[in-house]
Amino acid sequence: MVLQRIFRAVIMGPPGSGKGTVSARITKTFGLSHISSGDILRSNISNKSELGLLMKCCIDQGQLVPDDVMSRLILRDLRAMDHSSWLLDGFPRTVPQAEALDDAHSVDTVINLNVPFQTIKQRLTSRWTHLPSGRVYNVDFNPPKVPGLDDETGEPLVQRDDDTPDTVTLRLKAYENQTEPVLEYYRSNGVLETFTGTETNMIWPHVEAFLHKKLFSVKQKVA
Repeated sequence: MVLQRIFRAVIMGPPGSGKGTVSARITKTFGLSHISSGDILRSNISNKSELGLLMKCCIDQGQLVPDDVMSRLILRDLRAMDHSSWLLDGFPRTVPQAEALDDAHSVDTVINLNVPFQTIKQRLTSRWTHLPSGRVYNVDFNPPKVPGLDDETGEPLVQRDDDTPDTVTLRLKAYENQTEPVLEYYRSNGVLETFTGTETNMIWPHVEAFLHKKLFSVKQKVA
């Protein structure tokens, strides 16, 4: 059966953990479709879909989007990819969302990027942005030619509110509190694989080797 060859994975990791970079490498190396819950959310809000309007109402009122609404939104997009292998990023964020995903699809593995909070804090608080263009600099490994100024325009760089030390600490704590039950859920289901490190280039070879082995074992079972 062709369907048995389909491979579904979830990637998790706090803001600044390198999740975007690792996701891009996974999709390029293994041919999985990258599904970002954030992209789906923004698209539905922009298109003013029924669920999009409902979510915008929640967000505008400072409320969390209810689990059932978020699950309906993501699972609707996944249904259109029934015959595809995918990497899901940004969902699930709660145990009820994880249960809804499991009810609809079999998840082969959950990749968890475990980067020390101190490393992430240093990484994020070192980021400075040129707002008009969106160019991002990092004073540690990608500094501007002139401190505090954009390379191309010479205009001043700013630190986004999300990247200030106090905000970063709050974001990381919120992530930890929200996702630890989800990690435990997948750990108890035997599909969680955690990769620990301080640099994406050090973590990636382990992720790549694991997925090669995992995908090979899936093909072996089919054969």
